[in-house]
Amino acid sequence: MEKFLTMDDYRKAANYVSACTRYQPTVGLILGSGLSPLADEVTEPDQIAYAEIPRFPASTVIGHAGRLVVGWLARHQVMIMQGRAHFYEGYAMDEITLPVRVMQLLGVKTLIVTNAAGGINPDFGAGELMLITDHINLIGMGGNNPLRGPNLDEFGPRFPDMSEAYDRGLRDMALRVAKENSIPLHQGIYAGLAGPSFETPADIRFLKLIGADAVGMSTVPEVTVARHGSMRVLGISGISNVVQLEPSEQELSHEEVLEAGRRMVPRLATIIKGVLAAMS
Repeated sequence: MEKFLTMDDYRKAANYVSACTRYQPTVGLILGSGLSPLADEVTEPDQIAYAEIPRFPASTVIGHAGRLVVGWLARHQVMIMQGRAHFYEGYAMDEITLPVRVMQLLGVKTLIVTNAAGGINPDFGAGELMLITDHINLIGMGGNNPLRGPNLDEFGPRFPDMSEAYDRGLRDMALRVAKENSIPLHQGIYAGLAGPSFETPADIRFLKLIGADAVGMSTVPEVTVARHGSMRVLGISGISNVVQLEPSEQELSHEEVLEAGRRMVPRLATIIKGVLAAMS
């Protein structure tokens, strides 16, 4: 019989984090590959290494700092994850989504998720941003849904609604902030795959056929768990590269993804801080 994390596991992690910070955050942020510098915007931060938190998954991927940063950002008390763990690193789904459960137990009501993604939509260019309007849960369709196992009624129902996973009000705020600051902001559907290998041209042609605008290896499990716990979610993908529909001699590397992330941080920070200000 497969073992799953319990409420006791989640509470132990949440209690540890609570004891290490002065703050009571209401907004959580998860920063993807190359996007961690956004956490430098937090004032008077408390920093907690993932390795210190009971059962907290540690990221092994370059570009993921592996710590919580808790403090003030745009007049909100926030909890920022500098990096995340991924399914392809060998973690179970309930392990990689444990940080979202911790946020829920600590009173976080709004989750902002970011990621580095490959652009499928031909209108997208490397270094641009995409507001996620919906996602395709290909990992979950294959049986690896983060809600598999005993339902924890303290968080939400057995069969949560996912018809509007990404909050329309938050999306409208993001679009308004982007327009006010002359930041191009595409909108589209994110496809979540398991990784860690990048997609083949045939994979990309299939994803395009089913309606995906961008593809990555994270975010969907976290959003699923966030919605199970009734959190409002805003998702933004940084388009790190334009994927190939046909075989190509040009190879994609993780270093390219990180470099694109660094270029996107200023625009991403402007939009997130603008949304937080509008929420105030």
